[in-house]
Amino acid sequence: MGLLDSVIGALGQGGQGGGGQAALLQAVIGMLAGQGGAPGGGGLADLVTRFQQGGLGDVMSSWVGTGQNMPVSADQLGGVLGDDVLAHLTRSTGLSGGDLLGQLAQVLPQVVNHVTPDGQLPQAGGLDVGAVLGQLLGR
Repeated sequence: MGLLDSVIGALGQGGQGGGGQAALLQAVIGMLAGQGGAPGGGGLADLVTRFQQGGLGDVMSSWVGTGQNMPVSADQLGGVLGDDVLAHLTRSTGLSGGDLLGQLAQVLPQVVNHVTPDGQLPQAGGLDVGAVLGQLLGR
């Protein structure tokens, strides 16, 4: 069972346990949708831009595309996301910085892949957090 499956399981149990994993999944989906007061506020498009500017555009492209997802390290994520986003996610999830980045490196590629099933970014405002959570829970 992968980390995303574990997180989804935790959400299905009312978000209990999981060491903040359920909160992480909710925060990630909210960030991708541009909700929850995340810095940048531009949702998935902002995240794509951050990856491109941080020299990891090819990694993000692999997540959005229909092929194999390229891995990302916790250090790479920390550099791309920046202190503002990391502080927001730390507050939202209750995870420490190291735990947050380690889990985020596992979850983020899978969630981005899930919300871009046809290899295309959703239209601005087109990512419905409730619908995405529902789809993930319906697996």
